[in-house]
Amino acid sequence: MPQSELNLRAAEPVEVERFTFAGVRAADMRAAAVETPVNIVYAPIPFAVMMCSPQDLEDFAIGFSFTEGVIDTIDDIRSVVVEEDPEQRGLRLVVSLASDKMQRHLARARNISGRTGCGVCGIDDLSVMPCASAITAPPFTLEVDSIIRALDDLVARQTLNAQTGATHAAGWCKANGEVLVVREDVGRHNALDKLIGRLLQDRVDPASGFFVITSRCSFEMLEKVAAFGARAVVAISAPTSLAIERARLHGVTLVASARNGGAVIFNGAEYVNSGDKT
Repeated sequence: MPQSELNLRAAEPVEVERFTFAGVRAADMRAAAVETPVNIVYAPIPFAVMMCSPQDLEDFAIGFSFTEGVIDTIDDIRSVVVEEDPEQRGLRLVVSLASDKMQRHLARARNISGRTGCGVCGIDDLSVMPCASAITAPPFTLEVDSIIRALDDLVARQTLNAQTGATHAAGWCKANGEVLVVREDVGRHNALDKLIGRLLQDRVDPASGFFVITSRCSFEMLEKVAAFGARAVVAISAPTSLAIERARLHGVTLVASARNGGAVIFNGAEYVNSGDKT
């Protein structure tokens, strides 16, 4: 069933009481971000249960399948169907794969359930930690004006977060920093997977732009960037040590802590034109 026919809401009104530390208290209404379990199913076999915002779920299924290594290209997916759980406990994303990819998936199937998007939760051996293939796109140069524009555009296009204050966002930017596509979710990994799923469907060239994300750049986020084949990411929050390590391994320009009029280059300083005249 198309997601549009399920009448899913990404935010819902809730009754609350506001108070100030000075002792003023009053009833009010707030918009709360909807968080729902989403069971990703390949053929008849459940693969993972993710906690997601119930929007752009087809994009999520495709992006998740790609960054998890279940598919290699968008053409490996035949269809994605969004279903309500028969017992009303959440949603199901039923993904139909090309026969060769289904056979490969069955051979490497992992038993992961109840996670929020961590790229390593559920694996039973360190040797199978995710590691993207070598990126074929050339190094990407970031201009300071492009970074500023990307950050401003991303904030302006976070419509769900503007309502709820509870979601992350990931955006894909042109070289000049114009944000072309944004996806939001209660989970930072999910937002990036949704975005990658949309970019795959639009057959966007990974060499044509860069990612901007609202969250910290963790190991899993950097791996997803590298899996798509992009050579640059800008994060509002700081990266983790393993994310920095993987940025250096994959040759991804990593700019983070991008706020308050500045940023920190954690990898690829030679590809960041900061406008420094000294």
